[in-house]
Amino acid sequence: MDKVLKELTLKVWRQKGPKEKGHFETYKVHNISQGSSFLEMLDILNEQLIQEGMDPVAVEKGCQSSGPVSFDHDCREGICGACSLYIDGRAHGPDDEVTTCQLHMRKFNEGDTITIEPWRSKGFPVIKDLVVDRGAFDKILQAGGFISVGTGGVPDANSILIPKEKADESMDGAACIGCGACVATCKNGSAMLFVAARVSSLALLPQGRVEAAKRAKAMVYKMDELGFGACTNTRACEMECPKHITVSHIARLNREFLCAKIKD
Repeated sequence: MDKVLKELTLKVWRQKGPKEKGHFETYKVHNISQGSSFLEMLDILNEQLIQEGMDPVAVEKGCQSSGPVSFDHDCREGICGACSLYIDGRAHGPDDEVTTCQLHMRKFNEGDTITIEPWRSKGFPVIKDLVVDRGAFDKILQAGGFISVGTGGVPDANSILIPKEKADESMDGAACIGCGACVATCKNGSAMLFVAARVSSLALLPQGRVEAAKRAKAMVYKMDELGFGACTNTRACEMECPKHITVSHIARLNREFLCAKIKD
């Protein structure tokens, strides 16, 4: 049976908008089951704040309260990448290869003080509180994260033979959920692991090989344009990636990019 944490202290980042000055607010939560997920604990906090009168309507009418804490989530199954939080100085919190929604309160102890922040990156501006705009990743994908094919009947899955080693490595890159933990963890705010995973997953397959050079250049240029930093091979991104995507994909991206530049 899961233990109950009688009291936890939460230091939560509050920010009304992208151009507003943010600050930390401290809250107490009580009787949290260690079987609860981290997002369920935040749900309990918000329910507590609403019951105390800190509801959005009251805030709109001039109440001094900051209201419930805004945080992003969707699937709560570690698939969508929306639940991106910086918890106690680590992307997605004190566990390995999990997203925030997969993080459970058994990783915390009675009386702990937990610091909760949004992603910190120029490329991910804060919308409100713990919610950031990760639309920059969509723009990078629009620049080249696709293949150009004629639509029509779906071919048989085994009509194009692909070596298992390449198929496996391509799937490793395709496992990226675009959560942004790599950017939040990197001291340079680099999106290289995200870009590399997308470029690598397509470059390893015959369908993506045709546009490999064009894709690598377009996505790297767009990444730089959107204000992400450069990679200096600290490998922090690999350590915090919830899908354990390795920096070997960055090496492949660099090879693809250099080969494309040489051909120009």
